[in-house]
Amino acid sequence: MPVLIKDAQDRQRRIVSDDTWRVIGLPEDAAAHFTDDEDVIVPLPAWRSDAVALRHRTGRTGVWLGPADEPADLAGASAFPVLVAVHFPSFTDGRGYSTARLLRERYGYRGELRAIGDILRAQLYELARCGFDAFVLREDQDAQAALRAFGDFSEDYQAAVDRGPLFARRFGALGQPR
Repeated sequence: MPVLIKDAQDRQRRIVSDDTWRVIGLPEDAAAHFTDDEDVIVPLPAWRSDAVALRHRTGRTGVWLGPADEPADLAGASAFPVLVAVHFPSFTDGRGYSTARLLRERYGYRGELRAIGDILRAQLYELARCGFDAFVLREDQDAQAALRAFGDFSEDYQAAVDRGPLFARRFGALGQPR
């Protein structure tokens, strides 16, 4: 079972747990069929074509976006799914960072936003800054070591989903130091 790092209920810390969701439609997924009570993450085209049926399943249904998928297509739906996963086919493909920021900032998505695919420890801090709150690690990654990645930096200069730029945090509206 894949290892999942996600925000705890209090959102003040992260925990390691087993991933009970099954991703449907990725090349590594051998069977595209699933049971009605299984928690599944389906590709965006399947969500768009079968949204009504997928919403009325016993199990929970999430949607995954690939690098070429537009977050606006998901935002145009009548309701967001409970979970959105963004697939990184390679750790060098950075399009998922933009997808996360768009979902959080432009489209107001507040559910679980999960990074899946070729995810490395070195990416976790920045993925979290872009709005991800759950991460399925590659099998060769140590989950306990990966948890330490979220404390790699003590200060951020630029704005992100999690907070504004350093200068705005250090100086008030009138330019006075805080």
